[in-house]
Amino acid sequence: MSNPKVGLMTFGDERQDMWDKVFGALTMPRHDEAVSYLKTLPIDLFSNPEVARTRDQINDQADALSRNHIDVLVAHIPCWTSPNLVIHGIQRIDKPVVIITSKSAATHGMVGFLGAGGALQQIGKTHLRIRENFNTEAMTNKLMPYLRAASAVSMLKGEVFGFFGGRSLGIDTGSFDAMQWRKMFGVDVEHIDQLEIIRRAEQVEDKRADGMVAWLEQNTKQVQYNDAALTREKLSYQVKCYLATKDIIQEKHLGFVSVKCMPDLSNDYVPQCISAAFLPSTFDADGEKKPVSMSCEADGDGALTMEVLKNVSGGLPPMFGDLSHMDHEDNVLYLPNCGAMCTWFAGRADTAAENLKHVELRPSVRPAGGCSTYFSAAPGPMTLARLYRFDGQYRMAIIPGDAIELSQEKQAAFIEARGPHQLPTAFVKTPADLEAIIDEFGSNHISGVAGSWVQELVQFCHMTGITPMVFH
Repeated sequence: MSNPKVGLMTFGDERQDMWDKVFGALTMPRHDEAVSYLKTLPIDLFSNPEVARTRDQINDQADALSRNHIDVLVAHIPCWTSPNLVIHGIQRIDKPVVIITSKSAATHGMVGFLGAGGALQQIGKTHLRIRENFNTEAMTNKLMPYLRAASAVSMLKGEVFGFFGGRSLGIDTGSFDAMQWRKMFGVDVEHIDQLEIIRRAEQVEDKRADGMVAWLEQNTKQVQYNDAALTREKLSYQVKCYLATKDIIQEKHLGFVSVKCMPDLSNDYVPQCISAAFLPSTFDADGEKKPVSMSCEADGDGALTMEVLKNVSGGLPPMFGDLSHMDHEDNVLYLPNCGAMCTWFAGRADTAAENLKHVELRPSVRPAGGCSTYFSAAPGPMTLARLYRFDGQYRMAIIPGDAIELSQEKQAAFIEARGPHQLPTAFVKTPADLEAIIDEFGSNHISGVAGSWVQELVQFCHMTGITPMVFH
């Protein structure tokens, strides 16, 4: 898990006489209290032991925070201070900012707080205001989502998205504008022919691939080899494609990726299901690793949504699938994927073995053969999301819910309806109005992450100029 990098600057009255007579004795203890409180949170805190009162002090502290590459500034205004100096410090750092003050009636803090907030509004600087006391749930519940969202925004800047192939199966909602991404998120796009995966796969040593194939055979619930679609040779070829993709990601410093796969690779080579199963996960045959968001079918906005979900959650593995069916009776969304899903969701466990014991490798129905992964996502809280565009402007659908186990009757009915081609699926029960989703949702694909991150996503949207569409 990665923590937001948070800078704290406490502002004080620059007038020496008022500082000596009144505000010094009120401000300093509150600055120390702020530092103590923030150190209890899951953040990396950077601060100065002194209160910033003069322009020179503000400059020195701001530059020190910038050198530490903070994600977000907490501008603490415990007492009266000149709003223009607060704005000066905020602009010098130029990061997302939350301004805070306490509920004390003794400090004149709310006056400076509103003066600074009003000035930020006039210059169009998006910010969060919190008037709460330290060491309270109210303060933490307002502050932490904003800090996580700011960290997610910061982590996107400078990332490189690896885009393998082009539009898949005519899915227009997977297309994106690379320069819009550059402007809004600071993300660069590296276009890569997906045949580069094939070329590199042919160079992967058999010994390296054999090790992962054996690991899959030993740890998954079952590998359903047959004499046609899924042979050990085909599985080895899929593994080589995965290892080749890992190598490309490392060499090109890619942060997240999308692979076209269908129909080119799935028809004539092998489907990229091992990559889709293990890139976003926290493990593979080499051991523990950081998740790399990967969407299928060249879905750029799907991959970007996965990356945002990963970042706001502190690095949890994201999932990707189709919004394929709705059970209006039980308010459950059925989210399968075309042949693979992040394997961490099979058990939500810390170890590969605990997760993979729920995963089957079944023969793929794609013309090139190979395997599809099969499991039902383990129960637990989920946040689903999707970036999509409405007349060129981004919106984000945000859907809270819980992954559940279907009843035997419901599972049997789903299998009967779908036939023998069964896919990895997350069944997510949600309080959302399903008709509202049908009317608004802007894609056939959806992404998700474990836990509840609705507030973080809403704050992320506010910071990046996206319209949040929360369905609950």
